[in-house]
Amino acid sequence: MEAKFFCFLEIIGVGYKASTNPQGSILYLKLGFSHEIQLRVTSAVRVFCFKPNLICCIGIDHQKVTQFAASIKSCKPPEVYKGKGIQYRNEILHKKQGKKK
Repeated sequence: MEAKFFCFLEIIGVGYKASTNPQGSILYLKLGFSHEIQLRVTSAVRVFCFKPNLICCIGIDHQKVTQFAASIKSCKPPEVYKGKGIQYRNEILHKKQGKKK
């Protein structure tokens, strides 16, 4: 499969991890919930985990690659105060100021 489009996602947070099975058909996410999240990868997209906190989605169809990346991000969007969660590699996150005393 020739990869033309790719999307990188970063996982930020202590203890948050991602992994795939050897075939690359299931993505496992540990995001601080009581259970591990399992996402089935579509046939048009391939997913790689280079590090436990870096996910790469690759495919031929741009719409399917970005749609799958958005479904991964929706599992744990970035928090506005601490910045923990899943975000795109090139995304700029504006954090809110905390409570003043």
